[in-house]
Amino acid sequence: MSHNLVIAFSGICVLGILSQWIAWRFRLPSILVLLVSGILAGPVLGWIDPDVVFQQILFPIVSLSVAIILFDGGLKLKFEDIRDVGKVVRNLISVGALVTWVTTGLSAYFLLGFSAQLSVLLGAILIVTGPTVIIPMLRYIRLKPRISSILRWECVTNDTVGAIVAVLVFEALIVVDLGDALRQVLLKILITLVAAPVLGFLGAALTIFLFRRHLVPEYLHEAVTFIFVLVVFNLAHLIQPESGLLSVTVMGIVLANQNRVSLSHVVIFKENLTVLLLSSVFVLLAARLELDHVVRILDWKMIVFLLMIIFIGRPLSVFASTIGSPLSIREKLFLSWMAPRGIVAAAVSSLFALELTRKGFENADQLVMVTFLVIIVTVCLYGLSSRFVANFLHVSQDRFKGILIVGAHSLARDLAKIFIDNDLSVLLVDTNKLNVVSARANQLPVIHGSITHLNIQEEIESYGMGKLFAMTQ
Repeated sequence: MSHNLVIAFSGICVLGILSQWIAWRFRLPSILVLLVSGILAGPVLGWIDPDVVFQQILFPIVSLSVAIILFDGGLKLKFEDIRDVGKVVRNLISVGALVTWVTTGLSAYFLLGFSAQLSVLLGAILIVTGPTVIIPMLRYIRLKPRISSILRWECVTNDTVGAIVAVLVFEALIVVDLGDALRQVLLKILITLVAAPVLGFLGAALTIFLFRRHLVPEYLHEAVTFIFVLVVFNLAHLIQPESGLLSVTVMGIVLANQNRVSLSHVVIFKENLTVLLLSSVFVLLAARLELDHVVRILDWKMIVFLLMIIFIGRPLSVFASTIGSPLSIREKLFLSWMAPRGIVAAAVSSLFALELTRKGFENADQLVMVTFLVIIVTVCLYGLSSRFVANFLHVSQDRFKGILIVGAHSLARDLAKIFIDNDLSVLLVDTNKLNVVSARANQLPVIHGSITHLNIQEEIESYGMGKLFAMTQ
């Protein structure tokens, strides 16, 4: 049995990375290739049955993997990126999430015949817009900085919000089913919203303290950070199940927005680890699908349900969230056409479906099938059309017109203003904090960091720069 487990685990890792390479080679959405690989390995060819091979450790593996993926996402969120559109992001993860929740829940109730409880739960699960899909798309599409920042922040924070809301709804279903009082549900919500962020902040603060005082050698930074992520996640989980997702996301955001210690090497390690985990887990979850069940529920009602999510729910969410914002109608329309679901939706629905089926909830087994159908359709639709839509709406960058200036001192700032006055896109990069502050005061797009760091280079990619001026002091 142990040998079969090793073979299965190795095979899943190989399939995951091979799928990532195929996606890169043919410029396809990676999650789409991962889905196809998992379905082929599981229900089609029967090479692996995750429930039989992994048994009780399947969902703990998925849960920990999602936590690490969200921590990595948090490490990429910098407040300076949303200085001008922070209100839009805040509305998208609050007002927008509520609109998505309501429209999806009502559609599931009236179209799919789900019970009120399962409809509310499905609506909460499908709040998320997966960073595992959107962030690779941003590198491929090369949107204008404002839209790119909004989508990056929304997808990572929405994953956490959606997961937490879904967990709270799930807990409420279980509590109500046991005849407990509403007071207990509200108490769980309060504990999650207070304890989880505090633990995440403390984990980040301890990491910064140890690294800044050189109490941990540099070659152990990656390992120690990884251990802290696991500790924070599990402590939060002990206080309130699944609240660890919020804790690790907060920890990542705090570390990303501090400037006391350099964590570029940790970021690179986490990115590499995340690629492996994301690839393996998605293949694993896709291999659990039962194709005959998927085909059985794919009728006209399901098609209308999918159309409601794509053409009604998402546009309503975006336009309600961007009232009074500086976004143009073209930018709002593009945001309305970018809401693919990803691994968190798949993982959370799989976790809940098993437990709800055990407790006798009708149609609970269809929760996973519907979620995966939404993932497949939205990934295919948005992934294959987003570049065309971005070009049609003129929200993509012309990479040959973008100019990257390395240095943000007074001369570089003056040159940047001249370029902007001539309708050229400009981005400044500097390691000097005072220069960066001055550039922001002049309303110039700027990144604080070294051009040689991989994470800075990847961030620059989304801005669509095609020419470079080296103007360091």
